This record gives sequence, structure tokens and C-alpha cells, in this order.
Amino acid sequence: MVDIFDFEPRIDNYAVMGNPIKHSKSPQIHSLFAEQTQQSIHYTAIQVDTGGFKQAVGNFAAHKGKGLNITVPFKEEAWALVDERSERAERAGAINTIKFLKGGKLYGDNTDGVGLVNDLKNNYKIKMAGKRVLLMGAGGAARGVLAPLLNEKPASIVVVNRTQSKAKELAAHFSDLGNITGCGYDNLARGISDSQQFDIIINATAASLHGELPPLPDKLVSTEGCCYDMMYGQQTPFMQWAAQQGVTTITDGLGMLVEQAAESFYIWRDVRPNTNNVLDILRQEIST
Repeated sequence: MVDIFDFEPRIDNYAVMGNPIKHSKSPQIHSLFAEQTQQSIHYTAIQVDTGGFKQAVGNFAAHKGKGLNITVPFKEEAWALVDERSERAERAGAINTIKFLKGGKLYGDNTDGVGLVNDLKNNYKIKMAGKRVLLMGAGGAARGVLAPLLNEKPASIVVVNRTQSKAKELAAHFSDLGNITGCGYDNLARGISDSQQFDIIINATAASLHGELPPLPDKLVSTEGCCYDMMYGQQTPFMQWAAQQGVTTITDGLGMLVEQAAESFYIWRDVRPNTNNVLDILRQEIST
């Protein structure tokens, strides 16, 4: 462990665990939710050393902790650790929310996908039913959002990845939920016409973290479509590419962060916070 647990003995304690965790916005988000909903909670960030996750969760439980958010690199380890999982967490193979149940059992959920869907639907008024969706990436971030995306009944989802076999494997894992296929980036450039353009492109790769852009051909997305980067906090190369393509709706993943946190808060407290004002506060802080 790197951080000592910061507990308030007379109220319910929650935390986010990860490594690194220093710049996490989760404590601020959940404090704003608690103030808004008049819930008495204490929420902190805990940095956990590699190899120390199971012990950290056990220590938190021993101190009467009520729930945890889990971020990189521990989401898959959390999935293996919990006793019960939601259906969407089972599909995702990763967990970002743990609720401590009576009797010492751990319940795990994954709110990333519903966070993305709620951001698109509620904050950008984008309906996914009948739309053609391109999901870039075949790692944990992509896997975590696919079930909720397919539940919105898009016409199709194409998973694209630099390693084509990984995209096809991921698509096959979710093929019972809807029309989903996988391909490599080379396939995208073949035969693109207006009728084959995507309505929504979601970047679930780590390329933006490194200031890189996956090899996307021109005219891949409708100008009336949406380009969504899960990274937040700056104008990414993918967002710049979308602007050059004339796309009308271009956004980062800050709304997804707030919406997935709201879903976690609801799982823990059975109260659903309003996300609009919290998102406005964070957006203003980032822009100044």
C-alpha cells in the first residue's frame, strides 16, 4: 500500500483504488453527488501497489468500508475477486464498482458502458437505435461498453483493432446480443461510400494518451454523426480528425466519467444523482 486509509468512523466510507490515482476526479464527483442528494458519506482515493489489491480490499472491508470504485490496473483482478457479479460485469470481464454485502460478500458491477450510453443519450440526445457504430479498440475499455451499446439496438457495431484477430474475437464474444463484427483498420478503407458511413465512432483505444491517431480513412463518418473519445481533459488527435471531417458532434469522455460514477453512487446508495451540474463544474474547471 502507498496511501493510509482515510476513514471517517461515524459515516459510510467509500473509495477509489488504482495506480496511479493521484489525479482521480472520483472523490470530487462523489462528494458533489453526496451534497446534492444529502447523503452522509466520506470518499477518498487510495493508491494500491501492484500485487497488493486483494489485501487492500480486505483492509478496507475490515474498516467497515461500504463500497469501492476500481480503476486501472485492477479492474480484471476485481472481477476475479468478487463473490457475485452483475450480468454486464460478467460480460465485461472487468469490474469498476464493488459493493460490500452483509456477511462479508462482495458484489461487483461494471458501470462504464451505461455511463457511456447515458452520456450519449442524455447529454447529447443521441439515439443509437438503428445507427451504424464503429468502436475503435479491442481491449478492456471496449469490452466494458459493448453489452450496454448493443442493448440500445444499433443497426450494427464494427469493432476495429490493429490486431484484427482480437477485434473478431471480441465481436464473437458479444454476437448473441446483436449485429457485431470485427476487422482491422485496412478493411475500413475499402469501399467507403455515403451509404456505408458510420453514424457514431467511439475511440476506446489508448492512442489519445500518447497523442496518436489510429489510421482512419477520410469520409468514414457522416458529417451529421458523432465522434466520441473516451479520454478527457484535452483536444485529442481523434477529436481533431473528426473536426477536419466536418463532424457536428465531437466530444471527450468527461460525461462518461460522471455518468458511470452516478451509476456507482446509485448502486451503493439507492439514490440517483443529477449529473448535469456536476458535469458543468468539472467542464469549467478543465477549461480554466
